[in-house]
This record gives sequence, structure tokens and C-alpha cells, in this order.
Amino acid sequence: MKYYSLFFASLAIILLTVFSSCDKKEKEDPIIPNEEELITSLYYTLVDTLTNDTIVFSFKDIDGDGGNDPVITNADLQANINYIAFIELYNESVDPRESISEEVKQEDDHHQFFFIYTPGLNVTIEYADSDDNGNPLGLESSLSAGEISNGELTIILRHSPDKNALGVSDGLIENAGGETDIEVTFDITLL
Repeated sequence: MKYYSLFFASLAIILLTVFSSCDKKEKEDPIIPNEEELITSLYYTLVDTLTNDTIVFSFKDIDGDGGNDPVITNADLQANINYIAFIELYNESVDPRESISEEVKQEDDHHQFFFIYTPGLNVTIEYADSDDNGNPLGLESSLSAGEISNGELTIILRHSPDKNALGVSDGLIENAGGETDIEVTFDITLL
């Protein structure tokens, strides 16, 4: 009888310890190392280096994927002109809108924009900013418009790309890896 009492007492202590430790783990909040922010809007602003005229391309998808179609505003550019370009990202589903560009700047070593344009579009885009390690970021760039042409420009923001992979620092996305935070395609005509 003494052995049964000792057995049940030991079993009770073990079960109590197991259940109390499980209970503590369930009550702890999970740690999310880098929760993604909602990006509803991208503004691609180009400033003519000669006249300071400003042209804005925009993408807005306030309700996110699957709801209403995004609203995309395209624009025409002047041929044979150089532009300074800026990207602004926002979450405009909240009031006041939240700047996601600031988060991208703060986590610059974990982000990079890529600019992909159709072969018939006579433009050249170069990075004008970099992360803390000297690798390209892309919130700021330059766009050189060549001869009259038209085509598409796709802007892609990658989270956690391999910035040391072959060609990534030159803007080639093929070896970048990572996850796409936003991808937007604009129609561009050079007049």
C-alpha cells in the first residue's frame, strides 16, 4: 500500500509540473520577428532634371488582394531627358496613412527594389541610394529616357534578397531570392 501511495504522489507531482509548464507556454505571446506591413500604395515620382517638372505614377489597392481592382495611374515622359526618381510606399487603409518607406529605410539591408523594363522601352535606371553595407536599395534612383518609345516598367520590392548574389547589386532579380513585398507594372510612353 505504501508503494501505491508513493507512486500516486510521484505521478501527481509529475503531472502537476507538466501541466503547469504547458499552461505557461500557452499564455506567452508568440514572438514575430518581422511582421510584414500592408503596402496598399506605391508612388513613383520623377523630377525632370532640367525643368524640375514632376510626374507621378501611382498604384493604389486599398482593400488588398482579391477585392476591388487596383487603381493605376500611368504617365508619359519626355524622350532624351534625365529624371531623378523617388518611391514612396504607404498603407492607406488606415487613417492617417502609414509610411512604409520609413520601415524600408530602417531595414535597408533587408530590402531592395528591382526595375524591370520591356526591351522596347528606351530607358536606363540606376540606383541612387544604398543600404548600410553599400548595397543598392532603390527608394531613390535616376531614370534616363532615350529615344521615343513605349513599354512597361515593373517595380518590385524584395524582402531579404541575397544582395551578394551574382548580378543583384546591378539590379538583376534572377539570383536575388527573398520574398516579393509589392510588384507594380506601369505603362510608359516616351514622347
